[in-house]
Amino acid sequence: MRVENRVLFQHRCSAIARRDLQAFAHKVAQSITDFICVLTTDEHIQELNRKFRGKAEATDVLSFPGSNEIAISYERALAQAREFGHTVDAEVRILMIHGALHLAGYDHERDSGEMAQAEGRWRRKFKLPQGLIARAGKALE
Repeated sequence: MRVENRVLFQHRCSAIARRDLQAFAHKVAQSITDFICVLTTDEHIQELNRKFRGKAEATDVLSFPGSNEIAISYERALAQAREFGHTVDAEVRILMIHGALHLAGYDHERDSGEMAQAEGRWRRKFKLPQGLIARAGKALE
């Protein structure tokens, strides 16, 4: 099934080429698992994180396996892009891959490095900077 707008923009994302990000999202969905991604605000993702995970802070990415949805905080992505020295577009793509892997059943908090390896493979395939798991020091690349 082809979803036209795989990425829904609930936040003004002027630093992102929307058409390019939509094309990237389609490639990830075809390669890893089907999903819809919502780019949203810190406030909204904090509300989702509290409701579904019992955590009262904003986070960068959340995955919802029952609905195949990924929520990404544009504000967190922008801050992390600045921190790690790459574009916000690259950071959103990293977060999208991370979220899609969770939807596909990977769990870096419980596995033996399988998600870190998969994230590294996809990141390299799409020529993206270091992934979330590696940045957290949980895997060697």
